[in-house]
Amino acid sequence: MRFGVITFPGSNGDHDALKAIELGLKQPVEAIWYRETNLDGFDCILIPGGFSYGDYLRAGAIARFAPVMESVAEFAKKGGPILGMCNGFQVLTEAGMLPGALLPNGSLQFRSQWVHVQVERSDTPWTAGIDDGTVLKLPIAHGGGRYFADPKTLARLEENGQVIFRYTDASGNRAPDANPNDSLNDIAGICNEQRNIVGLMPHPERAFDTIIGGDDGIKVLSSVLEAGIAAVAGR
Repeated sequence: MRFGVITFPGSNGDHDALKAIELGLKQPVEAIWYRETNLDGFDCILIPGGFSYGDYLRAGAIARFAPVMESVAEFAKKGGPILGMCNGFQVLTEAGMLPGALLPNGSLQFRSQWVHVQVERSDTPWTAGIDDGTVLKLPIAHGGGRYFADPKTLARLEENGQVIFRYTDASGNRAPDANPNDSLNDIAGICNEQRNIVGLMPHPERAFDTIIGGDDGIKVLSSVLEAGIAAVAGR
């Protein structure tokens, strides 16, 4: 599979994503500049972390207007798998491709630490290789990761099984001190109704090898390979 990594002015997780795919998955990968308007030839798209456009106005609020995002939306409409990580998640919510919003952390402090998240659903391209209930250890690095949605939207997400990752302790138990940003319902990541777009605040691309602190992130990134193989087999 050929991966594309969107790069905005201010991105700082794009190189992490490129290396995770190149070294961790050993798959072809290419950086996609924010002015690009053609995504032909790519099988899946990653929107990385960082501070796109300096996080002016709100995190992701300006990046949503970048030329490439129109092509990303078209890619999504065709069922293409998209993964937004940290700032990428923020961009996807600002663009209306995922519901809800990411607000400043409840502590109003930047959080850079390892956390645990439980995989709630395995029926997305980015969790297809992970059993429901699996607890992953992943790093976070954000000041605005508090997931918020109005009560009606939140209820619909839960009913539709669109909550994909949830903050827990190492044993998979939900607890206030396991939620680093006071996200509603301990939400760490969600998907769209079509389930091909996933956004999460933790950084799987920064956890693809034990030499950098952990390799649970490769389970997320490699799932799209299994999902792709299954899709081909099912044709």
